[in-house]
Amino acid sequence: MPEDHDWEAYKVPPTRTPVADRTTSVPNPVTFLQTFFTYVIDAPVTFVREWIERQQAKNKFYYYHQKFRRVPDVSECLEGDYLCFFEAEAQWRRDRMVDQEIVEIIRERLGACKQREGPNQFQNCAKEMELLAQVTKAYQDRYGDLGYHGNARKCLMKQKHRMMEERKAAQAKES
Repeated sequence: MPEDHDWEAYKVPPTRTPVADRTTSVPNPVTFLQTFFTYVIDAPVTFVREWIERQQAKNKFYYYHQKFRRVPDVSECLEGDYLCFFEAEAQWRRDRMVDQEIVEIIRERLGACKQREGPNQFQNCAKEMELLAQVTKAYQDRYGDLGYHGNARKCLMKQKHRMMEERKAAQAKES
């Protein structure tokens, strides 16, 4: 449609609402109330809130994703250093919980992919299936067969036995 309209050809119908052209000496009470609210209530509250936000911005506290420092592994603890054993055990438990969550997230992604793809899930979700297989194998290698009462020392011994078996298997291949 061209920019220059022919206003005579396309006349705009007149509006039905009459234009209020009243001017009085009495001010509008709504305008007075709005101004009163803005300056007496809203402005001080906004000022105090912004001041508090500026103070909080100086000292940022993040209450989520608590980050723990990495502590030495059980294998690095000295004999009789019970505090080191306790910290290593706590670190191992946190690592196990993180690994459990990783497996669960990958499992949920695979489930969402299967739901989304429907009958084509085997070809379209192959990457997710492979990733889940890798993650669960790594989890099983590290934490499998430890049972409910597994701890950092048992996990370390399991890894040591697995490494010894791999060395024996490598030596058997060479012979």
